[in-house]
Amino acid sequence: MTPQSNRSKNRWILATFIGSFLFVILYIIAAFLYPGGSGANKTATGYSWINNYWCNLLNEKAINGQTNTARPVAVLAMLVLCLSLSTFWVLFPAITQLKKYHRLLIQLAGTVCMLASFLLLTPIDHDLAVNTSCAFGLIAMTGTLIALYQLKWKSLFALGLFDLLLVALNNYLYHSNEMTYLPIVQKFSFLSFLVWFCLIDLELYRKY
Repeated sequence: MTPQSNRSKNRWILATFIGSFLFVILYIIAAFLYPGGSGANKTATGYSWINNYWCNLLNEKAINGQTNTARPVAVLAMLVLCLSLSTFWVLFPAITQLKKYHRLLIQLAGTVCMLASFLLLTPIDHDLAVNTSCAFGLIAMTGTLIALYQLKWKSLFALGLFDLLLVALNNYLYHSNEMTYLPIVQKFSFLSFLVWFCLIDLELYRKY
């Protein structure tokens, strides 16, 4: 591989890191544009970091009944995130030279997970969209954790296991209707996953 192609490859490796950073910025902008309303207070003004969910920013109408002016920015944020993570799912198993079926499992499951996320923008049932995306995401993540273990990237493997526990906690709170802390747990999980992806990304950039 020539030095020029190496530089090109390295730029692609960092796509997930850069995309995650852009997503956070767009998320914050969308939150400032959200008219108001949450499950805790339907007449509240603005976005509550304690009571609102990410999905609230994607709806055409805010919970307080107003047109959701945050939606265009939130949709753009989602597009950036999905493209960035799709790049990760495709590049990570290829760059680390995983075996064929291991590589394909991560690439296909990860890409389908990201595509399924866009079902949140359709009239399809919210739970169906989330569960479909999570199911394929869990497959891709399991394949990634196995790869991290094989690579002996112990800290990243441990952080990935921690993120799986956060997924379990989110599901427990949601299905047991313990909604008080779910918005906070959701945001913390978002952040933890993004940090995990970015750290793997930087490790790939450093070693490959």
